[in-house]
Amino acid sequence: MIHLKLSNIKIPVAEAKNIKNLVCKQFRIRTEDLDGFRIVRQSVDARKKNNVLYNYQVEVTIPDNYRSLLNSPDATECVAAKEIAYPKWQHDRQPVVVGFGPAGMFAALYLARCGAHPIIIERGERIEERQQSVQRFLQTKVLNPNSNVQFGEGGAGTFSDGKLNTNVNSEFNQFILNEFYQHGAPEEVTYQQNPHVGTDYLSKVVKNIRTEIESLGGEFHFNTIFDAFEKDGEELRIHCNNDKTFVTNHLLLGLGHSARDTIRMLHAHGVLMEPKGFSIGVRMEHLQRDINRMQYGQAANLLPPASYKGVVHLKDRGVYTFCMCPGGTVMASASEEGTIVTNGMSEHKRDKANANSALLVSVGPEDFLQGSVLDGIDYQEKYEQLAFRMAGDGRAPGNLVGEFLKGQIATRHRKVVPSYPHGLYYGDFSRCLPDYAVYALREALPLLDRKLPGIANVDTVLTGVETRSSSPVRIIRNEERISSVSGIYPIGEGAGYAGGIMSAAIDGLKTAISLT
Repeated sequence: MIHLKLSNIKIPVAEAKNIKNLVCKQFRIRTEDLDGFRIVRQSVDARKKNNVLYNYQVEVTIPDNYRSLLNSPDATECVAAKEIAYPKWQHDRQPVVVGFGPAGMFAALYLARCGAHPIIIERGERIEERQQSVQRFLQTKVLNPNSNVQFGEGGAGTFSDGKLNTNVNSEFNQFILNEFYQHGAPEEVTYQQNPHVGTDYLSKVVKNIRTEIESLGGEFHFNTIFDAFEKDGEELRIHCNNDKTFVTNHLLLGLGHSARDTIRMLHAHGVLMEPKGFSIGVRMEHLQRDINRMQYGQAANLLPPASYKGVVHLKDRGVYTFCMCPGGTVMASASEEGTIVTNGMSEHKRDKANANSALLVSVGPEDFLQGSVLDGIDYQEKYEQLAFRMAGDGRAPGNLVGEFLKGQIATRHRKVVPSYPHGLYYGDFSRCLPDYAVYALREALPLLDRKLPGIANVDTVLTGVETRSSSPVRIIRNEERISSVSGIYPIGEGAGYAGGIMSAAIDGLKTAISLT
């Protein structure tokens, strides 16, 4: 038998359910000769709106007499995927992982498989209790500052669209996708061009990964905040808010981008860091059916909910869409009292009426740096607090694109019903965003509409503010991934080394591998 990868398979979307027979027809393989068949890549080709196609790569196992297929430019012999080794942990002390978001999760999973019995410290709750805290906040505006959309088991990505696409070209990409699938995500995440899990499946995946780590001797401490440390020779003594103390030689910091108190503590303890750029802006909402028609034309009813991605390069700044959530909701994502923070979330089916996406303006250290590496954090907090003060009751600042572009303020929604759970206060975004951001958004929207017709529809809802696209600091580490304090390993998005679930997971995994 031979194992082949077959590419350049274009199938009309209406015939996708018949893919196996169509592949056999294209490559002249008898269906009864198929000993194995697996989709390895699926993408949508919507360049011709009157002829939208699926483009596939598949792997097949077939008898040796089909070896002549290798003469085709669309067939190659499969190469075995790289196996990850799990050498036995050789150090006396257990490693400590702070934060159980994607970076901490995959670091801890790898270390557990190496027999390291990692200790995981998570300031928030287990996913089951965390979901209850989030629902309580969405329904009553009562915030648990340590367990919410930003903090808790699974990290901030758990209450998002669960995107698993990345611009990182890593040998570990497929490994991460396979682990998501093995722990409860739908199989299509292993082959779709832009895979996503959805918050409903992510909660199951997170729990299943925790269960495996516990079965391998990992030790979890929820509702536990890392608030101080001491360096004693080669050892680090970790102090937590509930009088728990841990001693280790390897401290992995998967803090996430919202653990501002922990970042400030590390800075006070002499851990070197530097300011980095981030972005600030709003969430925009359209009807999902309008986005489907814009992207797919006549095939809109045959395909899953459509997404989009756009960028505009202005004279001084970039403006771009970010974390687009088809069929989702705009989330109330604050982690501190008296602030408004927005984000997007979708379940796996993406079956809500609205599509939403951040529309962000780039921010550089020159915009906020006044003397302290922590000025970016203060800058984010300033606009989150200003956004809250506009209404003062938890409603988010809002406007419609039609009025916003004219410098006016809408009084209510029209075609698109806002999904922000605490309601909108229609007002002037210049009261909760820097002037340069308001000007850039106003300039960029018509330009973006030329690329994505309908994006700047007058009825499009804008909800502010979005400030947590990435961390405003980077904890400095060397080529061995060690910070300025030996034994401390910054990982993931909060440390400034990732930008999403996949890249954070890969960064945590690579750091854990470097310790063995």
